[in-house]
Amino acid sequence: MRPRFEYGQAVRVVRNLRNDGTYPGEPTGRLLVRRGSIGYVRDVGTFLQDQIVYSVDFIDSQRMVGCREPELQLASDPWVETRYEFRDKVTPRIPLALRGEVIAEPGDPGEVEKVLRDHADGPAYHVRFSGRTLQVPESALDFLAGNVGEAG
Repeated sequence: MRPRFEYGQAVRVVRNLRNDGTYPGEPTGRLLVRRGSIGYVRDVGTFLQDQIVYSVDFIDSQRMVGCREPELQLASDPWVETRYEFRDKVTPRIPLALRGEVIAEPGDPGEVEKVLRDHADGPAYHVRFSGRTLQVPESALDFLAGNVGEAG
């Protein structure tokens, strides 16, 4: 297990980072660093011997936050802005079907399980609707009424 990023390297966080209870002085669930923010690797360690964790200094927000490798990309890599993120509550704009069977209609609740930034046709998502997971392009989704997430 070798770290992908090195000390001093500029990295970008690919999802909003919230306090999971390990960041002192902030309530659990509080937004610590917004997705797309750039920070610098200050230390590399492991968690449970199978996950690499980086201490990243986000100078603009004056926070040092522990990040897992999948939460980071090189700051120099292309950044694709997305409207939704993991756990956002969404609904389809059009009926979504699989092999002719309608799985979700506009107004049906769904939850984003994965963000696909590097999809060939633009951002797409794995979204869970009624126990089924579908890959859905960003253009086919809206926020579920009353559950507008933090875009940007």
